[in-house]
Amino acid sequence: MVERPFTWGVELVPDAPIDELTTRAAQAEAAGIEAMFVSSHYDNRDPFTVAAMVLAATESMRVGPGVVNPYERHPVTLASQVATLADMAPGRTHLGIGPGDPTVLGQLGLADRRDLRSVLEAFEVARRLWTGSTVDHDGRFEATDVRLNYPVDGPIPVYVGGEGPHMCRMAGKRADGLLFNGSHPADLRWAREQFDIGRGDRDPAAGESSLYAYASVSIDPDADAAREAARPPVAYITAGAAAPVLQRHDIDESEVAAIRSALAAGEYGTAFDKVTPEMVDAFAIAGGPSTVADRLGAVRELTDGVVLGAPLGPTPDVAIGKLSELL
Repeated sequence: MVERPFTWGVELVPDAPIDELTTRAAQAEAAGIEAMFVSSHYDNRDPFTVAAMVLAATESMRVGPGVVNPYERHPVTLASQVATLADMAPGRTHLGIGPGDPTVLGQLGLADRRDLRSVLEAFEVARRLWTGSTVDHDGRFEATDVRLNYPVDGPIPVYVGGEGPHMCRMAGKRADGLLFNGSHPADLRWAREQFDIGRGDRDPAAGESSLYAYASVSIDPDADAAREAARPPVAYITAGAAAPVLQRHDIDESEVAAIRSALAAGEYGTAFDKVTPEMVDAFAIAGGPSTVADRLGAVRELTDGVVLGAPLGPTPDVAIGKLSELL
């Protein structure tokens, strides 16, 4: 049960030197950010190492990986990595877990492993390990007579990242929150419907579950520069969007297929160039301060909180300052 649901969180992409990342984290904490999710991609710095450094550089902000998947590392190992962060900073750790980015997992030969059951089994086993239990598990993964050899100061909140209907419902029923990968009101209203279906089947003893918009945000006084900076994350979001989502925004699936193909081939510049203004409007909150303020206000009306996702802006440190003024 989460004792302290957060309202404002931020994604930290570990694509800069460690000292820059810890400085950015401290700046975010000073701006009123309550939670930080360190993103996990093989081509960036290790999220657990960075999360540990961020915990050491901050005082109260909750920090953890997000969103990790249960395929690149064994779920029991994942549970211990998160528990180690909790051992370092009791009460300040969380786990963000989901099925992973299909494009990136495709590069690792893991795309066909993506499913809801793997995510659910991974965090349910983790929860049992965190309570000191010895666990046997035979499902999407195997574990025999496993336990942690150290106590875990819990509970550790678990947030599920996803956007499909079943993942949204599962998060409402079983997790401490849903990190919905979207920011458009039409998508969030739909997500709320799915999430609330799951919450209707939730065990009352489990406490509340919260809906968060994990929203790609790009803010800058130069609105055009902010929208340009949003192209890379929007390319990945668009490539992973399901057909009903694309139809909701009248986005041509042939244009999306071209982005997917370019990303899969490692032609990132080509993929980003193929992002249209309509895609940016659908999958990001990008523009000048007044535009971002209005969009964030609309998002807050439909959710329990927001995770400010990459890129934040053309210059992330400047963007955090601008966002702090809005928060």
